[in-house]
Amino acid sequence: MKTTVSHDDFMRERLADAEFAASYLRDALEDGNAGVLLVALRRVAEAHGGMAKLAQATGLSREALYRTLSPSGNPRLTTLAAIFDATGLRLTVVPAETRTRRVKRTQPARKRTRLAAAA
Repeated sequence: MKTTVSHDDFMRERLADAEFAASYLRDALEDGNAGVLLVALRRVAEAHGGMAKLAQATGLSREALYRTLSPSGNPRLTTLAAIFDATGLRLTVVPAETRTRRVKRTQPARKRTRLAAAA
C-alpha cells in the first residue's frame, strides 16, 4: 500500500533545504505583498526547528515572532536580518532585471511662424 505525505509535512521537509527555501522566499518577495513574504518566512522558520528554536536564536519572544511573521506584521530590518541569520539564509540586494523601457517621445516643438500683419 502506497503511503502519502501531507502537504505541510512535505513543505516542511523541502523548506529545510537552504536552496529551496531561498527560491521559495524569492518567489514570495516577487509577489509584491509583504504579508506573503512574512508568512513564507514563518514557514521557513518552522521548517528550521520552529518558533521556540527561532526565539532562542534571535533573542525575541515566540509571541513577538508570531506577530512579526503574520500577514499584517511590520518587522524592523534588524528583526528580519536576525530571522534570516537563524534560518541559515542571508538578505541580499541585486540589480533589478534590465527591462526595456519605453521612452515617451514627445512631438518636436513646432516652429512658430510670425505672420506679418498687413499694413
